[in-house]
Amino acid sequence: MVTDHDQPTAVLRRLPGLPDPLLSGLIVALLLVAALITLFLEVMFLPLYLGSVAFPVAALLAAPINVALVYGMESVTSRLGFLFAPIVVWVFGFLVFASRGPGGDIMLGSNGSTLLLLACGVLAPSAYLYYRSNAGR
Repeated sequence: MVTDHDQPTAVLRRLPGLPDPLLSGLIVALLLVAALITLFLEVMFLPLYLGSVAFPVAALLAAPINVALVYGMESVTSRLGFLFAPIVVWVFGFLVFASRGPGGDIMLGSNGSTLLLLACGVLAPSAYLYYRSNAGR
């Protein structure tokens, strides 16, 4: 006889018993701040070189980090539009880093590693959300 607890579930697992909206709001705020902090670290380590060869390991790390931020938002809410909030904050910060500062200097140049950072930072969590939204079909 097969029971319900023997079957694997594809149901979204949220934190058990989040009765306090203050705790949920704190988790959301921490994830949004974490998106900005990780973007800052990715931008700082983007022009990394091994010898004379560019090695944009920060761009490659942006993909799993941003997927983890979206996964963390799943612990608070199941609304698909709200799950993308850390990525929206990340993209806004990316645009700020790509624009000119008060002294005229730019943190992100117009090169392939910047494009790789943007692609890895946005496409991987978008693909994850696409998969999560269509997993039950």
